[in-house]
Amino acid sequence: MTISHRRHILRRQLAAAELDAILVTDLVNVRYLSGFTGSNAALLIPIDQDNDGDTFVLATDGRYRTQAAQQAPDAQIVIERACAPQLVRAAEAAGVKRLGFESHVMTVDAHAALQRVSGDIELVRAPGMVESLREVKDAGEIAILRLACEAADAALKDLIESGGLRAGRTEKEVGRELEARMLDHGADGPSFETIVATGANSAIPHHRPTDAVLAAGDFVKIDFGALVEGYHSDMTRTFVLAPVAQWQRDIYDLVATSQRAGREALVPGTTLSAVDRASRQVITDAGYGEQFSHGLGHGVGLQIHEAPGINSAAAGTLLAGSVVTVEPGVYLPGRGGVRIEDTLVVGSDTTHTPELLTRFPKELAIL
Repeated sequence: MTISHRRHILRRQLAAAELDAILVTDLVNVRYLSGFTGSNAALLIPIDQDNDGDTFVLATDGRYRTQAAQQAPDAQIVIERACAPQLVRAAEAAGVKRLGFESHVMTVDAHAALQRVSGDIELVRAPGMVESLREVKDAGEIAILRLACEAADAALKDLIESGGLRAGRTEKEVGRELEARMLDHGADGPSFETIVATGANSAIPHHRPTDAVLAAGDFVKIDFGALVEGYHSDMTRTFVLAPVAQWQRDIYDLVATSQRAGREALVPGTTLSAVDRASRQVITDAGYGEQFSHGLGHGVGLQIHEAPGINSAAAGTLLAGSVVTVEPGVYLPGRGGVRIEDTLVVGSDTTHTPELLTRFPKELAIL
């Protein structure tokens, strides 16, 4: 799917919502619909196209004049620091009567600024309209996501094979080395701050690396990802530094079984809450339901966390072509915890098997 085709699909949504145009102010959505990656921008996408085809307006400031022309060559470019108000003025001049705006990301003050220049335009809430398009990835997006996952896989493989995960190193040292190795394998950077959690810290789901020293007998949980061309990967693996105790084997096997059940539930049309339940029930039945304290997964793409959310309260169903994580965990305060996470592409209606993008082995590794 080309970027212009994304705008075409969006226009169909505008028609269904009886909107004349939409004002896009979320920078991730601006990138998705135009290709522009600057830090100040907005888009005006009208429902009607002129005789030249796909007409839309990109507003940004003077710092990005050249970049905007290069990244969004098919846009009408307006140079104005106050991007959104300027596009509302342009919409009024073009005869727009009902203008959708991204109410889920706009502040009250920003909305007030639009109202001051809106004239006869009716500003209509249009939350999540672009995000609903982003939920299903096209072939080009999936190709980039594969590269992001491959960079993360290769970096972790290098770390393990070089002996970089060993007793005596600190969480921070391991995290920094892993991030450097992702760069070596083509990443533009990490998807987020790498989580390295050793010993009792591994029982903290989103622990931030410290100077804690890895020690024999510790669980070491590593949650990380690579960023490639704006797209993120996400993976968690948990290791044990020898010697391993039986309780560690038992918890690890339980989470692995739960994670396998979650992956197998990734069938298009399945309710999101049912996917969560398929994985969570395994842990609940083993008596550790209270120790699985977060949702099963989330969408991954231009943001590390995006639609769909996969949890017990999630509404909606799983869509073919979505890219999601499956990441159950069991966390025992004061002792340690295990999380196993993969990024996967939900299969088609005819090919139900999801495509596994993060391929680093999941068998318990005792280092």
